Amino acid sequence: MSNKVTIGCKKEELVKIRQFTSDMLEQHKVPDLQAHKLVLAVDEVCANLIIHSNNCNPESHIEFDIVFKTKQIVFTFRDKGVGFDINNYESPSMEELVSSRRQGGLGLMLVKRIMDKIEFSTEKNHNICRLIKMYP
Repeated sequence: MSNKVTIGCKKEELVKIRQFTSDMLEQHKVPDLQAHKLVLAVDEVCANLIIHSNNCNPESHIEFDIVFKTKQIVFTFRDKGVGFDINNYESPSMEELVSSRRQGGLGLMLVKRIMDKIEFSTEKNHNICRLIKMYP
């Protein structure tokens, strides 16, 4: 099984990313609870790239790959949409979310809690987002 998949930027493609991620994690024997968290984080980042970075434009594409290294799993997204560095995102407090009845904001907070490291860069007109999870 290849460790890479490319999707068009439409919400219906999220199921393909979730299944691909789940299959790869199962193939590498990642325990179910950990795998579910990782799929959730990948899904959230990919949804944000589709919706916010690429405006659900099916002509735009996201390349996604998973690399299993010694003691870590690296999830990499590449796209040409509007760049967004999750590390600069200030998660709202629970009190702010509840009092303002604000929609959104929880997903990126979850991603930051699930992943050990998040990297964002731009190379050759591509945005690159890497989610890194330390793994025994």
